[in-house]
Amino acid sequence: MNVIFHVDEMEHWAMALGNVRNMLDWLHQNKETYQIEVLANGPAVRAYLPSALADSLSVIMAQAKAEGVVFAACRNALRAQSIAPETLIEKTTVVPAGVVELAQKQQAGFAYIKP
Repeated sequence: MNVIFHVDEMEHWAMALGNVRNMLDWLHQNKETYQIEVLANGPAVRAYLPSALADSLSVIMAQAKAEGVVFAACRNALRAQSIAPETLIEKTTVVPAGVVELAQKQQAGFAYIKP
């Protein structure tokens, strides 16, 4: 199963990470292979700064990363938020344009989920 989650508001991170956790649990239980990416653009890229999320959400994100989930940030959104890519938490992928990333993933057959 290939899925891209799209988060563009800070208020949606709790639901997005809960959805990712639930999906991972189901995929593991059903022994399914997967590629999951969580793409943040707009103000939501701030979640990739150290200490931006509540500890409980940071733990879920770290566990998901350990299970192969890719967490990506839009370079345009980082620029708009005056965030330098090198200040992001470990293992955050920076993509040139979030909207292009979303379109490419969907074109490649990824399911689109926007919590």
